Amino acid sequence: MEHQQKMVTEEQARAKLAALCARAEHCTGEMREKMWRWGLPEDAQQRIINYLVTNKYIDDERFCRMFVRDKITYNRWGRRKVEQALMVKRIPSEVYKPVLDEVDGEDFTAILRPLLNSKRKTLKAATTYELNTKLMKFALSRGFDLETIRKCLTDVDELFDD
Repeated sequence: MEHQQKMVTEEQARAKLAALCARAEHCTGEMREKMWRWGLPEDAQQRIINYLVTNKYIDDERFCRMFVRDKITYNRWGRRKVEQALMVKRIPSEVYKPVLDEVDGEDFTAILRPLLNSKRKTLKAATTYELNTKLMKFALSRGFDLETIRKCLTDVDELFDD
């Protein structure tokens, strides 16, 4: 069975997106994605984005601040993973870099340390080196940088075997 996309007028799209943005924080990239799926022409998309920005329904910096705070606090992500998620949402680097730069490196250390300690309890490794390698891969997958990972591993007296 063929999937029929219901046509959405520019006025309907503007009303739908304004209502959506009134309920939760969204970014321009998400709005453009929705309009693209609805098949709205580029000029209509731009008019709607302008309307949403002018009327403060969307603000990429405001979205970015909330997104960064939520992903670090609740998802316990590192800087790289947050950065990549913002790139996927098409937030310009000139918007997200200053917001991420405001986050203190110690905040990432404070998040990673308990994550590594709880992960350590679930891992089986024959040597300290093997254990640290597994912990390092885990931390990298969560988006933490090597410097923060090394600091956390060193802080718990699990030194790297160089």
